[in-house]
Amino acid sequence: MFRLKKHSQSHNHHDNDSTQEDGKIIELRAALGPLSRRSSKYCTDACLRRYLIARNWNVEKARKMLEETLKWRAAYKPEEIRWHEVAFEGETGKVSRANFCDRQGRSVLIMRPGMQNTTPSEVSVRHLVYLLENAILNLVEGQEQMCWLIDFTGFTMKTNVSVKIASDVINILQNHYPERLAVAFLYNPPKIFQAFWKAIKYFLDPKTSQKVKFVNPKDKGSVELMKSYFDMENLPSVFGGKATLEYDHQQFSQMMAQDELKAAQVWALDEKAHHITNGPSSGPEVAPEPITATN
Repeated sequence: MFRLKKHSQSHNHHDNDSTQEDGKIIELRAALGPLSRRSSKYCTDACLRRYLIARNWNVEKARKMLEETLKWRAAYKPEEIRWHEVAFEGETGKVSRANFCDRQGRSVLIMRPGMQNTTPSEVSVRHLVYLLENAILNLVEGQEQMCWLIDFTGFTMKTNVSVKIASDVINILQNHYPERLAVAFLYNPPKIFQAFWKAIKYFLDPKTSQKVKFVNPKDKGSVELMKSYFDMENLPSVFGGKATLEYDHQQFSQMMAQDELKAAQVWALDEKAHHITNGPSSGPEVAPEPITATN
């Protein structure tokens, strides 16, 4: 009896919370003002909620953060990067989207810094941004986050990314993809990685650094942690699972080409839309409210 009562109380509390949260989303939307077509497509309620969470529900701080992202997206155009522009970065499979999800249906990006094949540069950052967008595009309904699996096989100081490139990536991830990373598993990193980690940890927001888990295959707790996130049948053996990790660049490139068709539909990147957004009007274009906003 007592249990039931307690449950209904917590249920009401939850309802109050979500009403407050919805109010904050409405407030943030109003604070943003009129948006261009593509920005309004980006600024879904779920998106606004992620920025509010990242700024502890402070509407003003969330607005600032989101406006910075909209500026960044307008200049960097992550949704317009094409696989053929960055594909050579992925030839060794140093970053790819896994063909499996975690137990909660989150997309998984596999990173293998030991497979570094180019001198880390702006293009390697674009390659990663392309794959972040691709991981988001492939999220299952109701899931907003992804996991990173980082395999250190073959990692040496020579394959190491510069602190500058690492900080660029961290800034992009923290500032423009808030609440997108669920967890990053650093699997069996070598001793030499520790100094690098100390240097980059400096750029990490405490919220992000809590999501980084060091996994030692000899440690029972680490193994249990991997099991709680992944089905061992799917997980590649380099991460302690039973599957084989094989990267086939040609196959992956075909998958990306198919996903680009999907992305083009999502962003409506056809000529007509393009024509409208580049039309004579110099002011921001106000998009019609999506019909789903009413329910």
